[in-house]
Amino acid sequence: MRPPLEQAFPRPSVLGVVNVTPDSFSDGGRFFAPEDAVEQARRLVEEGAALVDVGAESTRPGSAGVSAEEELRRLEPVLERLSEVAFSVDTSKASVARRAVDLGAALVNDVTALRGDPELAGVVAESGAYVCLTHMLGEPRTMQDDPRYDDVVSEVKAFLEERLAFAVAAGIAEERVCLDPGIGFGKTVEHNLELLARLDELVAIGRPVLVGASRKRFLGRVLGDPEALTGPVAASVAVAVLAFERGASLFRVHDVREHVEALAAARAVVGSEAA
Repeated sequence: MRPPLEQAFPRPSVLGVVNVTPDSFSDGGRFFAPEDAVEQARRLVEEGAALVDVGAESTRPGSAGVSAEEELRRLEPVLERLSEVAFSVDTSKASVARRAVDLGAALVNDVTALRGDPELAGVVAESGAYVCLTHMLGEPRTMQDDPRYDDVVSEVKAFLEERLAFAVAAGIAEERVCLDPGIGFGKTVEHNLELLARLDELVAIGRPVLVGASRKRFLGRVLGDPEALTGPVAASVAVAVLAFERGASLFRVHDVREHVEALAAARAVVGSEAA
């Protein structure tokens, strides 16, 4: 029986990203070879990652999907060699999640929030794995085509509340769920900034909130490059610290050591204020 997610991954916990893909926005191709992905996963744990989030299908803006068979072909040689590493799987497919959980995945990170595959909720419920439910407008191929909201925070909050209720109705214990506002998933620069500024409204739902702003292109654009496809590490770290101050619990990042150190300092300051 797994403990509640917030006990397993106390605030702040860092998830290190390993993309076993040729086309992810930040590091596509670098860890496509299984031996490189395994080495990177072990390195991120040494740097302080509570989990290594392994994915084999890019969700960058404009990306096309891959089949479950191809996703498994990429993932299995990596996950089979991570027995000593705590890892999650970034997938929206039930067959991929089932195999990953069999190989030891502690958490299923689903960018579709259990909408992409009708069987995925059952896989999570039966396995006892943790799950992260993400807000995304549309799908990766189209999500950045003029995204619009009347009130981005209220709409994302309503979506996450509805998907949380769906997960619980499907048999997933609420204490095993965390929520992700989906920074960069169908949002403009302004939408992303407003979500981060009002993150406390999402924390008020009552489940741990995961923020994945690391290296996202909106950070490069905030810094003055309107054509930026990625953002710098320094901006990623700054956003993580501000998100922590607003109540975020989990942080999905590429640069683990820098985030772990910055968040440890932020936690010390917050602890000092509370003393």
